[in-house]
Amino acid sequence: MTREPRRIGLTACSAALATLLVAVAARTVAADGFLSNVEDLPLMSGLTEDTASGLAFDTADGRIVDAYAHGKVSREQVVSFYGETLPQLGWKVESATQFARRGERLRLDFAQATDGLTVHYSLSPH
Repeated sequence: MTREPRRIGLTACSAALATLLVAVAARTVAADGFLSNVEDLPLMSGLTEDTASGLAFDTADGRIVDAYAHGKVSREQVVSFYGETLPQLGWKVESATQFARRGERLRLDFAQATDGLTVHYSLSPH
C-alpha cells in the first residue's frame, strides 16, 4: 500500500509565507535602528521609539515630523551620539541640539523623568 504525499492547500501556504515575511520585516526594521518616520535618522542604541506619539505629514514647504524615543540614557550621551553621527549623514551642526540639511531643520529636545530620558525629534522645513 503506497501513501500519497500530503498536500497543503494554497491558502495555508500563502498564510505561512505571509507570516514569515511579516516576522522578517519586523526584525529588519528593529535591526536597522532608524526612526520610523524619518528613514535616514538613526535611533541611538538604548532608546526605544514611541511610535504612538509621533506624527508626520508633508506640506507645500516640506515635511514635518515629530518623533519621540525613551530610554535610560543621559542627555550628554544623546547629544554626543547625534553630534558625531548626523554630520556623517549630511547634516550640518548648528548647535548641540539643532542640525540642518537640504532645506530641513532637526531639533532635539529632552524631558528627564525618573524612569529615563525622553528625546523629542522635531523635523521641519527651514
